[in-house]
Amino acid sequence: MRLDPTDRRIVAATQAGLDFTPRPYLAVAERLGLDEAEVIARMSGLLARGVIRRIGAAPNHYALGLSANGMTVWDVEDGEAERLGALVGAREDVSHCYLRPRALPDWPYNLFAMLHGTDRAEVETRRGEIAALLGASCRGSDVLYSTRILKKSGLRLAGGAS
Repeated sequence: MRLDPTDRRIVAATQAGLDFTPRPYLAVAERLGLDEAEVIARMSGLLARGVIRRIGAAPNHYALGLSANGMTVWDVEDGEAERLGALVGAREDVSHCYLRPRALPDWPYNLFAMLHGTDRAEVETRRGEIAALLGASCRGSDVLYSTRILKKSGLRLAGGAS
């Protein structure tokens, strides 16, 4: 799936976020010398094609007081992993959830779910709720707590906006 030059410019101009203004797409359009309606239509098309997954607010969980961040990892039966992963990922307290291949013999985990809390006790409580949800299909788990932030951004196109 290739982007035409205008779509690429729009993605580059919006990848770090939209301006906090009543008409953020107009601000993008003015920066790029485009019409606001074209920016909206093209971004809708990018969403429909799956080039961008969503447009939404991304709160800073640290600023909200959620400073305990734990990536929970689960060894779930392969035949149940997709179904259970969807249940875990649908929880409001899970910010992102992935299925990943195991790296045996050292890493048996195939389901990953990020939890945020005000402290580790809160994360552990939520982890216990997920363990109950997974039930007997889960053979083991662990949690990896963040100790510092090294990078806090998503994928960025090289070259920026033009």
